[in-house]
Amino acid sequence: MNGSRTVRVALLAVLVAAALPFASCGGGGGGGVTNPPGGGGGGTGDVIITIVAENGSMSFSPNPATVTRGQGVSWRNAAGTVHTATQNGGGFDTGDIGSGGTSSAITMSTAGSFGYHCSLHPAMVGTLNVQ
Repeated sequence: MNGSRTVRVALLAVLVAAALPFASCGGGGGGGVTNPPGGGGGGTGDVIITIVAENGSMSFSPNPATVTRGQGVSWRNAAGTVHTATQNGGGFDTGDIGSGGTSSAITMSTAGSFGYHCSLHPAMVGTLNVQ
């Protein structure tokens, strides 16, 4: 009976751990962001920003990046570890992008200047200018 309980507790821990990445996903209206339905299966954007390394404001290239309202934006991870592109204060969040991976496209529908960072490495910062 004790072994059965241990298995159930271990299974519950695995399920909770598997659900955690989805708990922080989302994106609200910050910056007029439209995320494609279905999450990770979307195509790449019209503009691709490369995640270069953990190097402060030189972590993303180009930085700043400039797009036109309605263009899709994706982040490609050329670094050797997992990163994200997460808008400061909410809005867009690519979720984890593995080494060599590319995020689903997001579409910015509001003009402005939007700061973002890697939620796993907060010193990695970038700016997305939307015209």
